[in-house]
Amino acid sequence: MTAPQRRDEERDEEVLAGGGVNHVVRIGSTVRRPVGPWTRTVHALLDHLQSAGFAGAPRAHGFDTEGRGILDFLPGSVAGYPLPDYVRSDATLQAVAVMLRRYHDATVSFTPAEDASWYFPGREPAEVICHGDVAPYNCVFRDERPVAFIDFDTAHPGPRIWDLAYAAYRFVPLTDPGNGDFTLPVEEQARRLRLLADAYQLDHKDRAALADTARDRLEHLVRHMHEQADAGNAAFAEHIAAGHDALYRTDAAHIARHSSAFTEALMRNLPQRRSC
Repeated sequence: MTAPQRRDEERDEEVLAGGGVNHVVRIGSTVRRPVGPWTRTVHALLDHLQSAGFAGAPRAHGFDTEGRGILDFLPGSVAGYPLPDYVRSDATLQAVAVMLRRYHDATVSFTPAEDASWYFPGREPAEVICHGDVAPYNCVFRDERPVAFIDFDTAHPGPRIWDLAYAAYRFVPLTDPGNGDFTLPVEEQARRLRLLADAYQLDHKDRAALADTARDRLEHLVRHMHEQADAGNAAFAEHIAAGHDALYRTDAAHIARHSSAFTEALMRNLPQRRSC
């Protein structure tokens, strides 16, 4: 009786597209994901988000008989490249920023276990729990509006700006003209970056550092890709062979070249801070 039931389950497995690193499948109303030392910590985080009233994340349901993590399947669409126009709208950019702010605020009260493991080491100041990979491929859309983040494997303690900077790279996007991903003039990139920061309600200090942090975040990504490839991770080796690391380096150089223009747009006409 057990064996036929398992065969039925296998037939029901639907491979889900995503960031291209993990093999993730859907079975009915659930998603099954590979696990790592960080998985129990991530599940605890997702439980906390539910109790804190943040609806933009899946719930965790333990592990299946194969040891895979079980999460809710969130109905909607996840955008792949090339991205549909609605993902690149100002409304989507602002909605992602608002959702990310709500997510960060919900994590402030999360207390990890003393032996908690994370995919990435924590970064100081550990203001929130960063998602770690806020991008269109990790965002669920319904009626062309972002409603949830998925794939929290890379979550880790860190500063708000670390997460927001990568979201800016992906959603503005802060790309070099040689990158085919929705290339925009620098002036338009700066305008959309300001929209993102305003919707997130980013403070003065972080606005001044946002562009440089986006560059640092891409450099961190390139280092991580090579570390993983050197350790035998085939998915990252394939990304490097496809030139993804070179693309990120080029985009990082683009951000560095135009950092002053981006920062000027972020700081323009802000209310003056009161001195103590």
